[in-house]
Amino acid sequence: MANQGIYVGLDIGTTSIKVIVAEYVQGQMNVIGVGSQRSEGLSRGVIVDIDKAAASIRAAVKQAEEKASIQIDQVIAGVPANQLQIESVSGMIAVGDQSKEIVDKDVASVASAALVRNLPPEREVLSLQATEFIVDGFDGIKDPRGMIGVRLELHGILFTAPKTVLHNTKKAIEKAGLTLTELVVNPLATGLFALNDSEQDFGTVVIDLGGGQSTAAVIHDHKLKFADVDQEGGDFVTKDISVVLNTSFDDAEKLKRDYGNADSLAASEDETFPVTVVGKTEPAMISEQYLAEIIEARLTQIFSRLEKSLSAAKALSLPGGIVITGGTTALPGVVELAQDIFKQPVKRFVPSEMGIRHPSFTQALALVHYALRVSEVDRIVMQAVPTGIVPPKVTAERVETPQETPQKTKEAPAEKKPAGWRRFLGTFFE
Repeated sequence: MANQGIYVGLDIGTTSIKVIVAEYVQGQMNVIGVGSQRSEGLSRGVIVDIDKAAASIRAAVKQAEEKASIQIDQVIAGVPANQLQIESVSGMIAVGDQSKEIVDKDVASVASAALVRNLPPEREVLSLQATEFIVDGFDGIKDPRGMIGVRLELHGILFTAPKTVLHNTKKAIEKAGLTLTELVVNPLATGLFALNDSEQDFGTVVIDLGGGQSTAAVIHDHKLKFADVDQEGGDFVTKDISVVLNTSFDDAEKLKRDYGNADSLAASEDETFPVTVVGKTEPAMISEQYLAEIIEARLTQIFSRLEKSLSAAKALSLPGGIVITGGTTALPGVVELAQDIFKQPVKRFVPSEMGIRHPSFTQALALVHYALRVSEVDRIVMQAVPTGIVPPKVTAERVETPQETPQKTKEAPAEKKPAGWRRFLGTFFE
């Protein structure tokens, strides 16, 4: 676990940039600052304009700095699962001619051995997770340091991502004047944060309904075993409302939040509300049920596509059921709709931290939580990744806001699979 200090999570989402500042003291995490800014320069989870994205990041960080009374220099950021590839890897080294005690250097060496492979030029290693170490044939070892052996093996999970996605994320953070201390696979962080120990152990599906896209992931044996992205999210629901009701996007978003329901059967046919119609002088009266039908139609499409993907990976047979989170899950009726489509128990995860009890903050909090839980042996393994960034012990120090420049605090307002993919998934969930 991490040392005491201040940790900053940066969630670069399609619709908003969120920053969480958390202080870790005596084994407890306390959120001391939050920043939220509308995203610019992103499309479907990926940065497409580095300068605009950097400006949005700077604005969100500034909000968090003012509220936490600190200067933020370093952040922990997430990477979306777009075209993420997951594969099992292994490595083996000889510790010595005679039995000797295994040290940090040996762990780093066996991790490097597991990374020996040819990658396509457009892909890059993002992260390596050790699932177990084997010392002279004895398996199931989580940390081999201090043990005596002649041969050391590592079995793990390798994550690779498109170079463009990783480069754009790093560059935008750099242009925002920040140092990136760790780059984390978003669904991995979300799963380890939103699921309890038993759910992580037995296997559970986590679905993050974001604004620009929706991500389904499987956590099994406390590891990320599968991830798939649907290129639609809450923004597409809002666009449907805007088009069908002939109203502006901003008005459609407000209607969704104020009157929206994902279950048309639960919405009232008698309760109506005014809608400002483009080109009309008088508002139109729309029923809650009609609005719910628009919302339900789009979410049904998203859930149905994810259901096909998860079924193909045999992930829906896992005993943990489904946990949904993300800003779109704040809509009433989402849980019921998901249960109807997936035919599985579904529950919504909402962060319990004071002031940010909303599913839209799950990802940013998950990044901080991930950095706090990384073990020492995990850090050593991550050092073997050529482009990896080792989690720091402390990512920021508390400082007083400079008196000469006081700031008034503002209120925060389906991929192609690699060869052998199906065979690989078949062994993952056994």
